[in-house]
Amino acid sequence: MKVNVKKLDENAKLPTYGSADAAGADLYAAAAETIPAGETRFVHTGVALELPAGTVGLVYARSGLACKQDLAPANKVGVIDCDYRGEIVIALHNHGKSERRVQAGDRIAQLVIAPYYTAEFCAADELSDTARGAGGFGSTGDR
Repeated sequence: MKVNVKKLDENAKLPTYGSADAAGADLYAAAAETIPAGETRFVHTGVALELPAGTVGLVYARSGLACKQDLAPANKVGVIDCDYRGEIVIALHNHGKSERRVQAGDRIAQLVIAPYYTAEFCAADELSDTARGAGGFGSTGDR
């Protein structure tokens, strides 16, 4: 699959995969940003994408950045719709107790491209029965 990427900033880097079988492509900061402890800052990537119809871009944390630097997307998983053509901006949250600095060119998140379904939502008086039923949080066990 080809994805057209438009560089909106001269410092922008196109997304890259870290290995041949990586599901997520690294997204890079286009400019430096300081993120105080416990706060969120918008980190610009300087790129816009043209995702194929029927796909969505899902923005996830980079495990090393989240575990070692306490930085992860504030919304946990970002959603980039295939008809969006604006800049990809990551709301990066500092979960730590110390200020963190992101430099231009740093990997700040990862992008997974996946297919999706669009549903037709229909009002119903009843839903089909299942073994689980309406059991919610923790209803299938504590494992």
